[in-house]
Amino acid sequence: MRKDSRSAAVPYARLAAFYFFYFASLGALLPYWSLYLRDLGLKPLQIGTVMALLSATKVAAPNFLGWIADHTGRRIPWVRVACLLAATFFLPFLYLRDYPKLLAATLAFGFCWSAALSQFEAVTLAHLHDRIDRYPWVRLWGSVGFIVAVLALGMVLDRYGTGLLPRVVAGILGLIWLSTQVVPEPPPPLQAHHEPWGRLLWRLKVLAFLVVIFLVQVAHGPYYVFYSLHLQAHGYSGALIGGLWTLGVVAEIALFLIFPWLLRWLPLRGLWLASIALGALRWHLIGHYPQDLVVLAVAQTLHAATFAVNHAVAMQLLRRFFGPRHQGKGQALYSSLSFGLGSMTGSYLAGLYWQSWGAAWVFDAAAGVSLLACLIALPVRTR
Repeated sequence: MRKDSRSAAVPYARLAAFYFFYFASLGALLPYWSLYLRDLGLKPLQIGTVMALLSATKVAAPNFLGWIADHTGRRIPWVRVACLLAATFFLPFLYLRDYPKLLAATLAFGFCWSAALSQFEAVTLAHLHDRIDRYPWVRLWGSVGFIVAVLALGMVLDRYGTGLLPRVVAGILGLIWLSTQVVPEPPPPLQAHHEPWGRLLWRLKVLAFLVVIFLVQVAHGPYYVFYSLHLQAHGYSGALIGGLWTLGVVAEIALFLIFPWLLRWLPLRGLWLASIALGALRWHLIGHYPQDLVVLAVAQTLHAATFAVNHAVAMQLLRRFFGPRHQGKGQALYSSLSFGLGSMTGSYLAGLYWQSWGAAWVFDAAAGVSLLACLIALPVRTR
Protein backbone atom coordinates (compact mmCIF):
# COMPACT_ATOMS: atom_id res chain seq x y z
CA MET A 1 0.00 0.00 0.00
CA ARG A 2 1.34 3.40 -0.94
CA LYS A 3 2.09 5.67 1.97
CA ASP A 4 -0.01 8.87 2.15
CA SER A 5 2.19 11.83 1.31
CA ARG A 6 0.67 13.68 4.25
CA SER A 7 2.54 11.49 6.69
CA ALA A 8 5.84 12.83 5.36
CA ALA A 9 7.86 15.04 7.64
CA VAL A 10 6.83 18.69 7.70
CA PRO A 11 9.63 20.89 6.23
CA TYR A 12 9.73 23.11 9.34
CA ALA A 13 13.13 24.68 8.68
CA ARG A 14 12.35 25.62 5.08
CA LEU A 15 8.98 27.08 6.02
CA ALA A 16 10.58 28.95 8.92
CA ALA A 17 13.24 30.48 6.64
CA PHE A 18 10.58 32.22 4.53
CA TYR A 19 8.87 33.65 7.62
CA PHE A 20 12.22 34.79 9.02
CA PHE A 21 13.16 36.83 5.93
CA TYR A 22 9.64 38.03 5.10
CA PHE A 23 9.11 39.48 8.55
CA ALA A 24 12.66 40.82 8.63
CA SER A 25 11.56 42.99 5.69
CA LEU A 26 8.54 44.04 7.73
CA GLY A 27 10.85 44.79 10.66
CA ALA A 28 12.82 47.11 8.40
CA LEU A 29 9.77 48.83 6.93
CA LEU A 30 7.31 49.11 9.77
CA PRO A 31 9.31 50.94 12.46
CA TYR A 32 11.67 52.89 10.18
CA TRP A 33 10.05 53.57 6.81
CA SER A 34 8.04 56.49 8.19
CA LEU A 35 11.31 57.97 9.53
CA TYR A 36 12.92 57.52 6.10
CA LEU A 37 9.97 59.23 4.40
CA ARG A 38 10.12 62.08 6.88
CA ASP A 39 13.83 62.54 6.15
CA LEU A 40 12.93 62.77 2.46
CA GLY A 41 10.79 65.78 3.38
CA LEU A 42 7.31 64.24 3.37
CA LYS A 43 4.60 65.69 5.65
CA PRO A 44 2.60 63.56 8.15
CA LEU A 45 -0.40 63.24 5.81
CA GLN A 46 1.88 62.20 2.95
CA ILE A 47 3.62 59.66 5.18
CA GLY A 48 0.27 58.28 6.29
CA THR A 49 -0.86 58.09 2.67
CA VAL A 50 2.23 56.15 1.55
CA MET A 51 1.84 53.69 4.42
CA ALA A 52 -1.89 53.41 3.75
CA LEU A 53 -1.20 52.69 0.08
CA LEU A 54 1.20 49.93 1.07
CA SER A 55 -1.62 48.44 3.13
CA ALA A 56 -4.11 49.05 0.30
CA THR A 57 -2.18 46.70 -1.97
CA LYS A 58 -3.09 43.92 0.47
CA VAL A 59 -6.76 44.39 -0.40
CA ALA A 60 -6.61 43.19 -4.01
CA ALA A 61 -3.27 41.37 -4.32
CA PRO A 62 -3.92 38.39 -1.97
CA ASN A 63 -7.35 37.77 -3.52
CA PHE A 64 -5.91 37.86 -7.04
CA LEU A 65 -3.17 35.36 -6.20
CA GLY A 66 -5.50 33.28 -4.01
CA TRP A 67 -7.96 32.83 -6.87
CA ILE A 68 -5.15 31.75 -9.21
CA ALA A 69 -3.65 29.34 -6.67
CA ASP A 70 -6.97 27.69 -5.79
CA HIS A 71 -7.92 27.26 -9.45
CA THR A 72 -4.55 25.94 -10.61
CA GLY A 73 -4.06 23.77 -7.53
CA ARG A 74 -0.50 25.05 -7.14
CA ARG A 75 0.79 27.71 -4.74
CA ILE A 76 4.58 27.69 -4.43
CA PRO A 77 5.30 28.64 -8.08
CA TRP A 78 3.04 31.68 -7.74
CA VAL A 79 4.62 32.64 -4.41
CA ARG A 80 8.04 32.52 -6.09
CA VAL A 81 6.89 34.76 -8.94
CA ALA A 82 5.35 37.26 -6.51
CA CYS A 83 8.54 37.42 -4.40
CA LEU A 84 10.77 37.91 -7.44
CA LEU A 85 8.58 40.75 -8.74
CA ALA A 86 8.48 42.37 -5.30
CA ALA A 87 12.29 42.43 -5.14
CA THR A 88 12.46 43.85 -8.68
CA PHE A 89 9.83 46.56 -8.17
CA PHE A 90 11.47 47.74 -4.95
CA LEU A 91 14.69 48.72 -6.74
CA PRO A 92 13.41 52.21 -7.79
CA PHE A 93 13.32 53.16 -4.09
CA LEU A 94 17.12 53.23 -4.20
CA TYR A 95 16.96 56.55 -6.03
CA LEU A 96 13.38 57.92 -5.88
CA ARG A 97 12.74 61.13 -3.92
CA ASP A 98 9.61 62.57 -5.57
CA TYR A 99 6.30 61.99 -3.68
CA PRO A 100 4.11 60.98 -6.68
CA LYS A 101 6.79 58.56 -7.92
CA LEU A 102 7.12 57.12 -4.40
CA LEU A 103 3.38 56.41 -4.48
CA ALA A 104 3.66 54.64 -7.84
CA ALA A 105 6.61 52.53 -6.68
CA THR A 106 4.81 51.67 -3.45
CA LEU A 107 1.82 50.42 -5.44
CA ALA A 108 3.91 48.18 -7.71
CA PHE A 109 6.15 46.75 -4.98
CA GLY A 110 3.38 46.42 -2.40
CA PHE A 111 1.06 44.50 -4.73
CA CYS A 112 3.58 41.69 -5.23
CA TRP A 113 4.98 41.73 -1.68
CA SER A 114 1.49 41.56 -0.17
CA ALA A 115 0.28 38.79 -2.46
CA ALA A 116 2.96 36.32 -1.41
CA LEU A 117 2.30 36.01 2.32
CA SER A 118 -1.32 34.81 2.37
CA GLN A 119 -0.58 32.02 -0.12
CA PHE A 120 2.49 30.98 1.84
CA GLU A 121 0.27 30.77 4.93
CA ALA A 122 -1.95 28.37 2.98
CA VAL A 123 1.16 26.38 2.00
CA THR A 124 2.21 26.15 5.64
CA LEU A 125 -1.23 25.00 6.83
CA ALA A 126 -1.37 22.40 4.04
CA HIS A 127 2.03 21.01 5.08
CA LEU A 128 0.96 20.90 8.73
CA HIS A 129 -2.39 19.25 7.85
CA ASP A 130 -3.74 17.82 11.14
CA ARG A 131 -0.86 19.36 13.12
CA ILE A 132 -2.23 22.90 12.76
CA ASP A 133 -1.75 23.53 16.50
CA ARG A 134 1.99 23.69 15.68
CA TYR A 135 1.53 26.59 13.28
CA PRO A 136 2.69 29.15 15.89
CA TRP A 137 5.99 27.24 16.22
CA VAL A 138 6.66 27.86 12.52
CA ARG A 139 5.32 31.40 12.48
CA LEU A 140 7.42 32.48 15.47
CA TRP A 141 10.50 32.48 13.22
CA GLY A 142 8.92 35.42 11.46
CA SER A 143 8.88 37.20 14.78
CA VAL A 144 12.55 36.33 15.29
CA GLY A 145 13.36 37.81 11.88
CA PHE A 146 11.40 40.95 12.77
CA ILE A 147 13.40 41.33 16.01
CA VAL A 148 16.75 40.85 14.30
CA ALA A 149 15.89 43.51 11.71
CA VAL A 150 14.51 46.00 14.22
CA LEU A 151 17.44 45.73 16.64
CA ALA A 152 20.15 45.75 14.00
CA LEU A 153 18.64 48.62 12.04
CA GLY A 154 17.95 50.67 15.16
CA MET A 155 21.69 50.82 15.83
CA VAL A 156 22.77 51.08 12.18
CA LEU A 157 20.39 53.90 11.31
CA ASP A 158 21.33 55.82 14.45
CA ARG A 159 24.91 55.82 13.20
CA TYR A 160 24.55 56.08 9.41
CA GLY A 161 21.11 57.64 8.94
CA THR A 162 17.94 56.42 7.28
CA GLY A 163 19.37 56.78 3.76
CA LEU A 164 20.77 53.26 4.10
CA LEU A 165 17.32 51.73 4.61
CA PRO A 166 16.26 51.12 0.97
CA ARG A 167 19.44 49.14 0.27
CA VAL A 168 18.89 46.95 3.32
CA VAL A 169 15.28 46.23 2.38
CA ALA A 170 16.27 45.41 -1.21
CA GLY A 171 18.76 42.82 0.08
CA ILE A 172 16.20 41.21 2.38
CA LEU A 173 13.66 40.95 -0.46
CA GLY A 174 16.23 39.02 -2.47
CA LEU A 175 16.66 36.59 0.43
CA ILE A 176 12.88 36.09 0.63
CA TRP A 177 12.83 35.01 -3.01
CA LEU A 178 15.78 32.65 -2.47
CA SER A 179 14.05 31.03 0.52
CA THR A 180 11.03 30.10 -1.61
CA GLN A 181 13.22 28.02 -3.93
CA VAL A 182 13.63 25.25 -1.35
CA VAL A 183 10.01 25.00 -0.15
CA PRO A 184 8.18 22.03 -1.72
CA GLU A 185 4.63 22.17 -3.04
CA PRO A 186 2.29 20.76 -0.34
CA PRO A 187 0.18 17.67 -1.07
CA PRO A 188 -3.21 18.44 -2.61
CA PRO A 189 -6.24 18.36 -0.30
CA LEU A 190 -8.09 15.08 -0.02
CA GLN A 191 -11.23 14.94 -2.16
CA ALA A 192 -14.21 15.58 0.08
CA HIS A 193 -17.57 17.28 -0.02
CA HIS A 194 -17.23 21.04 0.33
CA GLU A 195 -19.73 23.85 0.41
CA PRO A 196 -19.70 26.47 -2.33
CA TRP A 197 -17.58 29.54 -1.61
CA GLY A 198 -20.53 31.92 -1.67
CA ARG A 199 -22.53 29.92 0.88
CA LEU A 200 -19.55 29.77 3.26
CA LEU A 201 -18.87 33.46 2.90
CA TRP A 202 -22.38 34.59 3.84
CA ARG A 203 -22.64 32.69 7.10
CA LEU A 204 -23.32 35.14 9.93
CA LYS A 205 -20.38 33.98 12.06
CA VAL A 206 -18.03 34.29 9.09
CA LEU A 207 -19.24 37.81 8.30
CA ALA A 208 -18.83 38.84 11.95
CA PHE A 209 -15.33 37.32 12.01
CA LEU A 210 -14.36 39.32 8.91
CA VAL A 211 -15.68 42.58 10.39
CA VAL A 212 -13.78 41.98 13.62
CA ILE A 213 -10.43 41.28 11.94
CA PHE A 214 -10.91 44.45 9.88
CA LEU A 215 -11.55 46.59 12.97
CA VAL A 216 -8.65 45.06 14.92
CA GLN A 217 -6.25 46.17 12.18
CA VAL A 218 -7.86 49.62 11.90
CA ALA A 219 -7.02 50.04 15.59
CA HIS A 220 -3.38 49.10 14.89
CA GLY A 221 -3.06 51.86 12.25
CA PRO A 222 -1.72 54.69 14.48
CA TYR A 223 0.74 52.27 16.10
CA TYR A 224 2.20 50.97 12.85
CA VAL A 225 2.55 54.38 11.21
CA PHE A 226 3.35 56.80 14.02
CA TYR A 227 4.65 54.84 17.02
CA SER A 228 8.30 55.51 16.19
CA LEU A 229 7.65 59.20 15.46
CA HIS A 230 5.55 59.44 18.66
CA LEU A 231 8.45 58.13 20.74
CA GLN A 232 11.06 60.17 18.92
CA ALA A 233 9.05 63.32 19.66
CA HIS A 234 9.39 62.47 23.37
CA GLY A 235 13.18 62.14 23.18
CA TYR A 236 13.69 58.41 22.69
CA SER A 237 16.75 57.31 20.71
CA GLY A 238 16.58 55.02 17.68
CA ALA A 239 18.09 52.18 19.69
CA LEU A 240 15.51 52.53 22.47
CA ILE A 241 12.68 52.78 19.96
CA GLY A 242 13.95 49.59 18.34
CA GLY A 243 14.16 48.00 21.78
CA LEU A 244 10.51 48.74 22.49
CA TRP A 245 9.45 47.33 19.13
CA THR A 246 11.54 44.27 19.94
CA LEU A 247 9.94 43.85 23.36
CA GLY A 248 6.55 43.60 21.70
CA VAL A 249 7.77 40.92 19.33
CA VAL A 250 9.50 38.97 22.14
CA ALA A 251 6.11 38.86 23.86
CA GLU A 252 4.63 37.69 20.56
CA ILE A 253 7.19 34.87 20.31
CA ALA A 254 6.50 33.77 23.88
CA LEU A 255 2.79 33.59 23.09
CA PHE A 256 3.38 31.58 19.92
CA LEU A 257 5.49 29.11 21.91
CA ILE A 258 2.80 28.45 24.51
CA PHE A 259 -0.26 28.79 22.26
CA PRO A 260 -0.73 25.02 21.67
CA TRP A 261 -0.69 24.56 25.45
CA LEU A 262 -3.16 27.43 25.95
CA LEU A 263 -5.59 25.78 23.55
CA ARG A 264 -5.71 22.71 25.78
CA TRP A 265 -6.72 24.72 28.82
CA LEU A 266 -8.62 27.78 27.57
CA PRO A 267 -11.48 28.14 25.07
CA LEU A 268 -10.54 29.60 21.70
CA ARG A 269 -13.38 32.12 21.88
CA GLY A 270 -12.30 33.35 25.33
CA LEU A 271 -8.72 33.87 24.15
CA TRP A 272 -9.95 35.82 21.15
CA LEU A 273 -12.26 38.12 23.12
CA ALA A 274 -9.60 38.83 25.76
CA SER A 275 -7.00 39.70 23.11
CA ILE A 276 -9.31 42.21 21.43
CA ALA A 277 -10.32 43.85 24.71
CA LEU A 278 -6.69 44.21 25.78
CA GLY A 279 -6.08 46.19 22.59
CA ALA A 280 -8.17 49.06 23.99
CA LEU A 281 -5.94 49.18 27.07
CA ARG A 282 -2.77 49.05 25.01
CA TRP A 283 -3.64 51.97 22.73
CA HIS A 284 -4.76 54.13 25.67
CA LEU A 285 -1.48 53.55 27.50
CA ILE A 286 0.65 54.37 24.44
CA GLY A 287 -1.29 57.55 23.74
CA HIS A 288 -1.37 58.96 27.27
CA TYR A 289 1.90 57.79 28.90
CA PRO A 290 4.67 58.15 26.28
CA GLN A 291 6.96 59.74 28.87
CA ASP A 292 6.78 56.68 31.17
CA LEU A 293 9.10 53.95 29.90
CA VAL A 294 7.69 51.33 32.29
CA VAL A 295 4.13 51.91 31.07
CA LEU A 296 5.30 51.76 27.46
CA ALA A 297 7.05 48.47 28.20
CA VAL A 298 3.85 47.04 29.69
CA ALA A 299 1.89 48.22 26.66
CA GLN A 300 4.38 46.51 24.35
CA THR A 301 4.02 43.17 26.13
CA LEU A 302 0.33 43.38 25.23
CA HIS A 303 1.41 42.82 21.62
CA ALA A 304 1.22 39.14 22.59
CA ALA A 305 -2.54 39.64 22.86
CA THR A 306 -3.37 42.28 20.24
CA PHE A 307 -1.42 40.60 17.44
CA ALA A 308 -0.18 37.11 18.33
CA VAL A 309 -3.37 35.71 19.88
CA ASN A 310 -5.52 37.36 17.24
CA HIS A 311 -3.45 35.92 14.41
CA ALA A 312 -3.12 32.44 15.91
CA VAL A 313 -6.87 32.30 16.57
CA ALA A 314 -7.58 33.53 13.03
CA MET A 315 -5.54 30.67 11.58
CA GLN A 316 -7.62 28.19 13.57
CA LEU A 317 -10.90 29.82 12.50
CA LEU A 318 -9.92 30.07 8.84
CA ARG A 319 -9.25 26.33 8.81
CA ARG A 320 -12.59 25.63 10.49
CA PHE A 321 -14.68 28.09 8.48
CA PHE A 322 -13.29 27.49 4.96
CA GLY A 323 -11.70 24.03 5.01
CA PRO A 324 -8.76 22.93 2.82
CA ARG A 325 -10.62 23.37 -0.48
CA HIS A 326 -11.15 27.12 -0.03
CA GLN A 327 -8.10 27.80 2.14
CA GLY A 328 -6.32 29.92 -0.47
CA LYS A 329 -9.28 32.25 -0.93
CA GLY A 330 -9.94 32.29 2.82
CA GLN A 331 -6.36 33.26 3.61
CA ALA A 332 -6.47 35.91 0.89
CA LEU A 333 -9.72 37.36 2.23
CA TYR A 334 -8.30 37.45 5.76
CA SER A 335 -5.15 39.19 4.57
CA SER A 336 -6.98 41.69 2.37
CA LEU A 337 -9.58 42.70 4.94
CA SER A 338 -7.26 42.87 7.95
CA PHE A 339 -3.69 43.70 6.92
CA GLY A 340 -5.00 45.31 3.73
CA LEU A 341 -8.20 47.31 4.08
CA GLY A 342 -7.99 47.51 7.88
CA SER A 343 -4.39 48.70 7.97
CA MET A 344 -4.99 51.07 5.07
CA THR A 345 -7.98 52.65 6.78
CA GLY A 346 -6.21 52.94 10.13
CA SER A 347 -3.03 54.32 8.56
CA TYR A 348 -4.83 56.92 6.48
CA LEU A 349 -7.08 58.11 9.32
CA ALA A 350 -4.11 58.32 11.67
CA GLY A 351 -2.23 60.48 9.15
CA LEU A 352 -5.32 62.62 8.56
CA TYR A 353 -5.92 63.45 12.23
CA TRP A 354 -2.45 63.14 13.78
CA GLN A 355 -1.64 66.87 13.69
CA SER A 356 -5.13 68.23 14.40
CA TRP A 357 -6.15 65.80 17.15
CA GLY A 358 -2.79 64.93 18.66
CA ALA A 359 -1.38 61.54 19.60
CA ALA A 360 -3.49 60.96 22.72
CA TRP A 361 -6.82 61.40 20.95
CA VAL A 362 -5.77 59.35 17.93
CA PHE A 363 -4.74 56.42 20.13
CA ASP A 364 -7.96 56.79 22.16
CA ALA A 365 -9.89 56.50 18.90
CA ALA A 366 -7.99 53.27 18.23
CA ALA A 367 -9.00 52.04 21.69
CA GLY A 368 -12.63 52.79 20.86
CA VAL A 369 -12.37 50.78 17.64
CA SER A 370 -10.97 47.84 19.65
CA LEU A 371 -13.95 47.96 22.01
CA LEU A 372 -16.35 47.99 19.06
CA ALA A 373 -14.59 44.92 17.63
CA CYS A 374 -14.96 43.16 20.97
CA LEU A 375 -18.71 43.83 21.05
CA ILE A 376 -19.15 42.41 17.54
CA ALA A 377 -17.05 39.34 18.43
CA LEU A 378 -19.10 38.53 21.55
CA PRO A 379 -21.81 36.46 19.82
CA VAL A 380 -19.47 34.74 17.32
CA ARG A 381 -19.31 30.97 17.77
CA THR A 382 -15.90 29.55 16.91
CA ARG A 383 -17.23 26.15 15.89
